[in-house]
Amino acid sequence: WVQVGRTEVVRSSLHPVFSKVFTVDYYFEEVQRLRFEVYDTHGPSGFSCQEDDFLGGMECTLGQIVAQKKVTRPLLLKFGRNAGKSTITVIAEDISGNNGYVELSFRARKLDDKDLFSKSDPFLELYRVNDDQGLQLVYRTEVVKNNLNPVWEPFKVSLSSLCSCEETRPLKCLVWDYDSRGKHDFIGEFTTTFAEMQKVFREGQAQWDCVNPKYKQKRRSYKNSGAVILADLKFHRVYSFLDYIMGGCQIHFTVAIDFTASNGDPRNSCSLHYINPYQPNEYLKALVSVGEICQDYDSDKRFSALGFGARIPPKYEVSHDFAINFNPEDDECEGIQGVVEAYQNCLPRVQLYGPTNVAPIISKVARVAAAEERTGEASQYYILLILTDGVVTDMADTREAIVRASRLPMSIIIVGVGNADFTDMQVLDGDDGVLRSPRGEPALRDIVQFVPFRELKNASPTALAKCVLAEVPKQVVEYYSHRGLPPRGLGVPAREASPGCTP
Repeated sequence: WVQVGRTEVVRSSLHPVFSKVFTVDYYFEEVQRLRFEVYDTHGPSGFSCQEDDFLGGMECTLGQIVAQKKVTRPLLLKFGRNAGKSTITVIAEDISGNNGYVELSFRARKLDDKDLFSKSDPFLELYRVNDDQGLQLVYRTEVVKNNLNPVWEPFKVSLSSLCSCEETRPLKCLVWDYDSRGKHDFIGEFTTTFAEMQKVFREGQAQWDCVNPKYKQKRRSYKNSGAVILADLKFHRVYSFLDYIMGGCQIHFTVAIDFTASNGDPRNSCSLHYINPYQPNEYLKALVSVGEICQDYDSDKRFSALGFGARIPPKYEVSHDFAINFNPEDDECEGIQGVVEAYQNCLPRVQLYGPTNVAPIISKVARVAAAEERTGEASQYYILLILTDGVVTDMADTREAIVRASRLPMSIIIVGVGNADFTDMQVLDGDDGVLRSPRGEPALRDIVQFVPFRELKNASPTALAKCVLAEVPKQVVEYYSHRGLPPRGLGVPAREASPGCTP
């Protein structure tokens, strides 16, 4: 364990609320374990707690806190004993700051004339005032020639560039008369904030005096050197993966396992399905490393587990989408451990057969995702993990099913197990270009990630999960952005909901 930091000391309190904020980097594709320890301090706060009394600790993952936004757990003493009725509450907030961009349009009226034989050639500069009071240029408009009432072109700027996502941060606007030799004449300036801009624009009074401080000092009668008007303001909010997760979006996880004969007889130690009591096989390794991450984002911790390519009891007919717990009414298992047990119990009861058809399972999950899509809410997103030892046999149907699924709230991860030649599988992963159905219809989004397990065989489970899940956050945001759906609990105010504003 590495100490990230510690809070301030709250004196003489059994119900302390700590103000200290810990900033930690968050990665969806990793299990990030956190440990919180509470102490009663006796002296000046050093960095060691050896002198202090340990009041209890709590362990969880960052994913659990993010998914629930607020986690309350009992504090535990050594050996897992409860520390009386003590609890600790941890609250998470996303401060990544990529939450939108602003479209601004300025014009000016009756600016001072700085030129002898013509009118001023004005341009405007917009600056952000940093914490050290230094100025950071945000945007410079084009020059409008020979005009004391210029209308500048609208421009877009991200909220983080404009004001570091702090809407009350001071902004400074300077207006200049352009000079081709670079010695621009200063016309005037004003200071505002993004919060003020929004308020005055709503009230229809978005106008500021453009003031030259020198003239103001010298002339009593001086009012301004013209006025700058905010002609238009549009705020387009861009949501992050965290916004959706913290808004209550659940990640529903389905695993599909290949039971075709090419895996080899499970009783034989050379089989990819051989259950070695000392070491999990490749199917189990892939399932556990990916499943352990997904489970933090699913509130009921129940996962659909399906099989394909086997003859199944009682009639021993070939099936390409059967529940590995043999309950067609409810294919869900309790937690990742439940999936592991169902898989191990299923192996002796089925006959490995073929061919390797995965389109039926993609279509099955897509039907559930389609029902979710009709709710018009960002509430459930589906991840289908397909574990297979060979190239799919129904490639045309699979491409068709993936193209249809690219319009739904789902992602597909295919892990190639064993040493087959998986070259054809790379086609499904749209990294090299847009995947098309046999009829030439393009996928709306790239939703497939293909990973050959052998490339990560000797890597840690963490590395496999990282590689497999790295694209999921982007795919989730792409889907909901395309549908124009905000995170749950966040109604879109009218001023943000201008048509076509979803990037």
